[in-house]
Amino acid sequence: MTAATTFRYEQLAGLITAMIDNGTLAPGARVPSVRTLSIRHGVSMSTALKTYRTLEDRGVLVARPQSGFYVAAPRNGAFALPSMSRRRAKASTVSISGAVAALLEYSSNRAFIPFGCAVPDGELLGSKRLDVALARAARREGARYNVYGPPQGELSLRGEIAKRAMRVEHMLSPDDVVITSGCTEALTLALTAVAKPGDTIAVESPTYMGLLHTLEMLGLKAFELPVDPTRGIDVGALAQLLATERVAACAFASNFNNPLGSAMSEADKRALLAVLARYDVPLIEDDVYGDLYFGRERPKPFVAFDGGANTIYCSSFSKSLAPGYRIGWITARGRTQRVIERKLAFSLCGAVLPQIAVAEFLASGAYDTHLRSVRRVFQDNLVHMARVVEASFPPETKMSRPVGGFVLWLELPKHFDSRALFDEALKQGICFAPGDVFSASRRFRNCLRLSAGHGWDDRIEDGVQRLGQLAREQLAQ
Repeated sequence: MTAATTFRYEQLAGLITAMIDNGTLAPGARVPSVRTLSIRHGVSMSTALKTYRTLEDRGVLVARPQSGFYVAAPRNGAFALPSMSRRRAKASTVSISGAVAALLEYSSNRAFIPFGCAVPDGELLGSKRLDVALARAARREGARYNVYGPPQGELSLRGEIAKRAMRVEHMLSPDDVVITSGCTEALTLALTAVAKPGDTIAVESPTYMGLLHTLEMLGLKAFELPVDPTRGIDVGALAQLLATERVAACAFASNFNNPLGSAMSEADKRALLAVLARYDVPLIEDDVYGDLYFGRERPKPFVAFDGGANTIYCSSFSKSLAPGYRIGWITARGRTQRVIERKLAFSLCGAVLPQIAVAEFLASGAYDTHLRSVRRVFQDNLVHMARVVEASFPPETKMSRPVGGFVLWLELPKHFDSRALFDEALKQGICFAPGDVFSASRRFRNCLRLSAGHGWDDRIEDGVQRLGQLAREQLAQ
């Protein structure tokens, strides 16, 4: 059954299971009553009861007569969290472009089961309404939009982005926003605005492979900081680094680190910003996964806490709405003019029609409805994938518990070689991301990342099972 045809009770079951897996609902906790679940999610009493009965059958909940449903004790086979990474002794020269290019080539091949790139499936995103907006704009004023647009981007789109930013207390005007070709260009503009070749950028470890590739192309070094699998960056390690080393900037995920899915608390974000302010080091934040949260509220980005005083904010719609439209944005306050100058040099301007279509989509309110749906799908996918991983991979495996996004990070014993697994998996038509592409120093070879960005079906489940079997065979050798 695909994500698009999943029954409502299954969606609710996935939501509750994810809340248990990420610690929101602890073992022994009483879940909301059947009536409360029915009212809160707008479903019938019978659907709410079926949700709980399904979870009871799976051993996730236990029923207590005259009392209600409670979270069951932890599963005996539940995998531990991945280890916290270690701080590197010195900055690393990045050399990762070849590995990233090869991975992208395999990941774009539809013949392979798609665990490789963190790009959601267009069918799963269901962007038909957005495509209609683009077609309507082309019919209505196609000639008008078949021109070079302003370097800063279309005003209507910048205005909609500024309105949405207010929801997380990120106060902007349209003039603060520069539209980019995805978040990658935004990160490139930000890095070139604050650093020069040979400088060092502090990054998470593990971190997004695309960021590392950009650092390499710009001639920048990376200093890898420890990341807790649930709490995020080690603020103490950052303070120690800045006290002894010159760092041109930090480049961190705002929310849901790729590949761990971890998220910092507001208190830790404030503490991190205080450290950066003490040493006057700018922060470049990547909030591309921010809208894909599984909790009750969207977590605030760093920029909401310092008002953009020393924070450059980057994001895009590539993970949540339209990967193929390549629409991202950057806000840099005091560095805006510097960013625009670099935008002119790199790409002159963005395509106008996609910007108009996304602006209309946002203005209509359709994006919020879309997000509610796609968040449920990603959360359900991760729940399904985690359970199949636990049933299929070696018992020594450690696994992340993401609270947003759609990727899983697996850690196997130190002697495990995810590169060797990658080669074997390709022979069976399976593509995933080996762990070493998430590190400037090519660490994490015993780790791998799986994307859950496609609708869950028998083919996807079989791919996870076969990958787990290959991992077991490698460890048995």
